[in-house]
Amino acid sequence: MKYLRMPIEIESPEEYGYDKIANNLSESSVTDQSLESLGLQIPNLTLLYNEHRGSPRLRELIVRNSGLSADDVLITSGAAGALFIIATSQLSTKDHLVVIRPNYATNLETPKAIGCEITYIDLDFNSGFALDLTVIEKAIKSNTAMISVTCPHNPTGVTMSRDTLNSLVAMAKAQGCLLLVDETYRDIHYTEQLPLAASLGDHVLSVASLSKSYGVPGIRCGWVITKNPRLQEVFLAAKEQISISGSVVDEWIAEQVLEKGDAILEPRIQEMRSRLDMVASWIEKEDLLEWVRPAGGVVCFPRMKKEPVGGTAAFYERLLRDHATYVGPGHWFEMPDTYFRLGYGWPTREQLKAGMEAISKALRG
Repeated sequence: MKYLRMPIEIESPEEYGYDKIANNLSESSVTDQSLESLGLQIPNLTLLYNEHRGSPRLRELIVRNSGLSADDVLITSGAAGALFIIATSQLSTKDHLVVIRPNYATNLETPKAIGCEITYIDLDFNSGFALDLTVIEKAIKSNTAMISVTCPHNPTGVTMSRDTLNSLVAMAKAQGCLLLVDETYRDIHYTEQLPLAASLGDHVLSVASLSKSYGVPGIRCGWVITKNPRLQEVFLAAKEQISISGSVVDEWIAEQVLEKGDAILEPRIQEMRSRLDMVASWIEKEDLLEWVRPAGGVVCFPRMKKEPVGGTAAFYERLLRDHATYVGPGHWFEMPDTYFRLGYGWPTREQLKAGMEAISKALRG
């Protein structure tokens, strides 16, 4: 594999320096939590090799009320670790991948590094970034190994309907390929929540983590879910060769977070609804921007109606230099820089408001 650093990582706020940014609207998660904010105190844990599949209780919590079992879950180092394991075990230079774009960079870059054949299905702003099942079906070839989608979508925040998900599941089954659904934002939803995709077939893979909706990316805890025991064995073998097992400390914290899941998520969803309304009110008045309103997650993907004063590069430079405000430019997602990802879940309300005001000023020079 030939690795190249991704722009989203090279230009990440942690690489640039959090201290240089007053209004960080580039983040794709809710506000980072602390042990104190979660009411946790780490006990005197024995720092042994953990169960290779992950803590049994943690795996039970992940699939509770889904019809799936703990045996269907493999704990990984974040969702990124799960995506890496899936791509490197299921794709080769002889295989073909159908992947939705724009997308989280790992869903694009790891398959590129593997060297498989890739067909990108580009979502269209003018159709509300909706999946076109006809286009996806036409893209499938005899060597298609996997269809890769995200829901809620990163970076747009749009979701698919239950009918669309069911159709994708049936399509992949008929074509004899895997369906990968990146569900990292599934727990923050503003409409009806979809079922865990992996519960709909043994050819479907669900990937998620505690990083985005729960605000604990520092524990690096994610997972892949599949009802297919053969695939689980392959994924476990990959994990064992990468890291053997997960962190005892990380998985203990993850258990405590998920035990409190409803108590954490219910007020958070209400807060995110309110923040989304703040963004909607701003964009409604901002005649230089347009968007597709998200139905889940904590990010959106506005588009400039025309080139800003001096061009897009000058806009991003002004925004950071003059206003200490940071957003995720379109090229992080292989899109034009007239688009940008705006995260409304991570900053404080005051920073979100100040950041949106800064964007309006920077657009005008």
